[in-house]
Amino acid sequence: MKLTFYKYHGLGNDFVMFDDMDQTLELTPEQVQHICDRHFGIGADGVILVRPSKRDECVAYMHYINSDGTLAEMCGNGIRCFARFLVDRGYIAPEVSSFVADTLRGPLSLELERDSSGNFLRAVVDMDEPILQAAEIPTTLKESFYPDLGLSCVCEQSISSPWGDFSFTCVSMGNPHAVCFLDTITSLPDTCFTGNEKTLETFKLDEIGAYFECHPAFPAKSNIEFIVVGDNELLMRVFERGCGETLACGTGACASLVAAVLTNRSKRHNKVHLRGGILDITWSKNNHVYMAGPAVCSFAGTLDL
Repeated sequence: MKLTFYKYHGLGNDFVMFDDMDQTLELTPEQVQHICDRHFGIGADGVILVRPSKRDECVAYMHYINSDGTLAEMCGNGIRCFARFLVDRGYIAPEVSSFVADTLRGPLSLELERDSSGNFLRAVVDMDEPILQAAEIPTTLKESFYPDLGLSCVCEQSISSPWGDFSFTCVSMGNPHAVCFLDTITSLPDTCFTGNEKTLETFKLDEIGAYFECHPAFPAKSNIEFIVVGDNELLMRVFERGCGETLACGTGACASLVAAVLTNRSKRHNKVHLRGGILDITWSKNNHVYMAGPAVCSFAGTLDL
């Protein structure tokens, strides 16, 4: 089977995209794993099938699959690439500045920012409201009511590990996230780092993130974010559920900003600095989270599958 594919990325979080508007493409988990393999396939963090939506208000449906072949509810960088794909392929007219996308989480509204020539610059995505209830995230960690916040959430709950105890604040953006703030990173054990320097860059995310991703506290597994709070920004590394560390995670950036607000580490707008670049995240007074960032087409080609 010969397929035309398009390779897109949002801040280095990359996807192989297929135009499946005729709904003829069904990929097995093994095929997805092959496509995403960076040595034997094209290489990507996930696969996106662009399909028609059953909702009248939506332009199209984003069917997102992790690199391990598992279906995911949502992908923040993926939906910006999805928007760029619709623009590039002519499914959205040049004069259109906003539209509604369909996802497994439900319809999401997007604003398109263009340059003076009408070219795509970035997308601003209404990521809907964060989900803070433990059972809906889901997590078995303790949910408590915080009178000063006026809500119940899972904040700063400790989990033990071979590297010591880590505290997590849990948020769902349609997919589960557990956010850990490394406020005293230099006091962590030497075993948490590669080399002698104790920084976010030398933190053993591949090992520690993988441990917590599959921890029993997260019955549906979880995306794991580790954060160092900087001057007017959040510095983030992420171990994504189903694919490992990625250069960027849009839903993770949103969840991290929400967690930082809940724990009094940030105002409601901040820049989240990921390994692949910066996302602007706002948790507005209407309780919706807005994510703004770029999306780029790297190349296109054909694949024998």
